[in-house]
Amino acid sequence: MTIQDIGIFQALSAKMGYLNQRQSVIAQNVANADTPGYRPKDLVEVDFSSMLKAQMGGAKTVSIATTDDRHLPNANRHINVNAKKQKDTYEVAPSGNAVIMEEQLINAGKNSMDYSLMVNIYQKQVGMMRMALGR
Repeated sequence: MTIQDIGIFQALSAKMGYLNQRQSVIAQNVANADTPGYRPKDLVEVDFSSMLKAQMGGAKTVSIATTDDRHLPNANRHINVNAKKQKDTYEVAPSGNAVIMEEQLINAGKNSMDYSLMVNIYQKQVGMMRMALGR
């Protein structure tokens, strides 16, 4: 058994791979900022809400499960899982180029922060594994 056989490490590795590919796409968008007719690209992110709804079987609310009523007060409250989709707006230059540099810089910054977060979580998990193994 290797560390990559553990679920959390598989998930972290997959997310880091996604973020690495997304950084390449963002860099390509920035490189083509002056190319006439170029449209910015982005990777399709996994839609967590649709996965959650599929698991819930179409239910609109989620209940918190507890083993003892004293563990969480008001645990019988239902949580609404409906989310509103944010409207996308784009500018198009007279040359037909739709790359907005500010948007790409924001995407690159967010991508970098997300990648750093995944690396930190990965390192913490490895540290906990080492501690559990006494190394």
